[in-house]
Amino acid sequence: MEGASYQRFPKIKIREVRDDYMKFELRETDASIANSLRRVMIAEVPTIAIDLVEIEVNSSVLNDEFIAHRLGLIPLTSERAMGMRFSRDCDACDGDGQCEYCSVEFHLRAKCINDQTLDVTSKDLYSSDHTVVPVDFTDSSSGFENLENKGIIIVKLRRGQELILRAIARKGIGKDHAKWSPAATVTFMYEPEIYINEELMESLTPDEKREFVESSPTPVFKFDEITNQVLIHDAEAYTYDEEVIKKAESMGKPGLIEIRAKEDSFIFTVESTGAIKASQLLLNAIDVLKQKLDAVRLSADTVEADEQFGELGAHMRGG
Repeated sequence: MEGASYQRFPKIKIREVRDDYMKFELRETDASIANSLRRVMIAEVPTIAIDLVEIEVNSSVLNDEFIAHRLGLIPLTSERAMGMRFSRDCDACDGDGQCEYCSVEFHLRAKCINDQTLDVTSKDLYSSDHTVVPVDFTDSSSGFENLENKGIIIVKLRRGQELILRAIARKGIGKDHAKWSPAATVTFMYEPEIYINEELMESLTPDEKREFVESSPTPVFKFDEITNQVLIHDAEAYTYDEEVIKKAESMGKPGLIEIRAKEDSFIFTVESTGAIKASQLLLNAIDVLKQKLDAVRLSADTVEADEQFGELGAHMRGG
């Protein structure tokens, strides 16, 4: 119908948030938007990672390429990544990727001088920018406060072995290389709606009810020993495996349980690598998604202008 609007206004409700973990609900939208948000969080939110390594001395057992690869996979704090320039677009260094606007320089110098094995870790990387450093995974809530946190091991050295290098970290996105992905994992599931046919359920014996509850591989239902009722314990634990539906049918009670997925409601779980906080990862992903949608809108306007003005519109744009 002409003039009809299909615009929707998605809503987000935060359930749980920590520095490296977040769980939230995305409602009043469809799977295309949910999956777009998931893909952007994984592959298009920029972070900073080591991209160039110049090794001056390496007498360790690992070759230069191996060490360079390990350095690239060390997550770096990337709060300033959104404001940095991509090295290929930096006019301050003509795309060389080695200036303060598009890169951060690291140095590492380590030598083993005794018979005890020396662990060279991310703690030994010295940054030219105090805001971009290897992620510190020390967690006082983990119960291991007495253990010394030595960072991520890069290489181990024995007596006389030495490693001296210079590294350049640059802005990038996970689509180009996984080392730039800020997300360890991003998943979403449809929010399930579960309905129990109470009349059919009451026709089961207590033992049959227990058997029904135990047929679910996850704790979706529970049996109340006092009231002899089957209750929904955790609807979101349902994995759409249909085991309880098959069990009801095998018991001769089809329709005992009905499970539907809400097509406009999704539950997201986000785990960050530590490069940026999980909450900031979501905000940055929304900004990136908005930029991509603006680009699509601009492209559509350009096509429409060409259709209206033909060669004149293309000429005005320099085409």
